[in-house]
Amino acid sequence: MYKILVVDDDMINRKLLSVLLKKTGKYEVVEAENGLEALNMLKNSNFNLVLLDIIMPVMDGMDFLKVVKAEDNYKSIPVIILTTDDTRKAEGLANGAVDVLIKPIKEHELFPVIEKYLD
Repeated sequence: MYKILVVDDDMINRKLLSVLLKKTGKYEVVEAENGLEALNMLKNSNFNLVLLDIIMPVMDGMDFLKVVKAEDNYKSIPVIILTTDDTRKAEGLANGAVDVLIKPIKEHELFPVIEKYLD
């Protein structure tokens, strides 16, 4: 079973992704509501993938991405950015994200992207 960290300050977005992922039976999902909370979760568990919102309070997605990609322990974890702002795509990829999904996330788009990065 793959372990995925869903990081989004919007509870509805987190729950939607969690339900979509869990119903397949292939994913364990852990939720965080900001980048700082997500960093703390990374320290205590091994994740196969991170789904990351960009605009969040406390620590936004870009700051989280910069910290994670600078840490040897975490830089190999694929991070997929979730955003409503298509103009931030290049910035996210430049900071180490492997892919970008535009919100609202559609189930038929989510799984092919996730599965590209899980072995």
